[in-house]
Amino acid sequence: MPALLLLRHAKSDWADASLADHDRPLAPRGERAALAMGQYMRQRGLCPDLVLCSSARRACDTYELVASRLDGAPDVLVERELYLAGSSALLARLRRVPAGIAALMLVAHNPDLQQLAQALAGQGAEELLLAVRAGFPTAALAVLAVPGWNKLAPDSATLSLFRAPRQLLCSRPIKTRRPNWRGPSGRAATPLRRRPSAT
Repeated sequence: MPALLLLRHAKSDWADASLADHDRPLAPRGERAALAMGQYMRQRGLCPDLVLCSSARRACDTYELVASRLDGAPDVLVERELYLAGSSALLARLRRVPAGIAALMLVAHNPDLQQLAQALAGQGAEELLLAVRAGFPTAALAVLAVPGWNKLAPDSATLSLFRAPRQLLCSRPIKTRRPNWRGPSGRAATPLRRRPSAT
């Protein structure tokens, strides 16, 4: 079954009140959390074939830091339509994913991701289902086994993993490292492709 990875952006920085919500960067805590989640994904062998990423700066920055820890070089599509779109819009977008994609990661926002995960997850360990219902923290990751992209519907998926960064971070700080956009073979990864906004 295909795998759907839902990744919420990491903690953002509110220090500059002049910035629009769409343009807020990550806070230092968010950078550490994104790196920790990327390392965790690598250890678990979680590497998507395709990434759909919200155009918000905090979402793009989160993915770039996560990607710096991953093996492989997935295609990445940055889409304005994923920015605070609502869970129904996210579901509609996922249904248009090509059938050949075995693992897809969606990097977006709350409450959209929590609502989407709750709607899709008809099965899974009770502790995982309860954890998602309780909250979807920044930089948290949910993994669901899905029946097929065009078959996605409420209760159609199985929640197989849910992990928050607080479960990963230790007392030792993780040094921030910007990605070099190269996979293990040395092939340059596909850079973020930003789709023009409709407005």
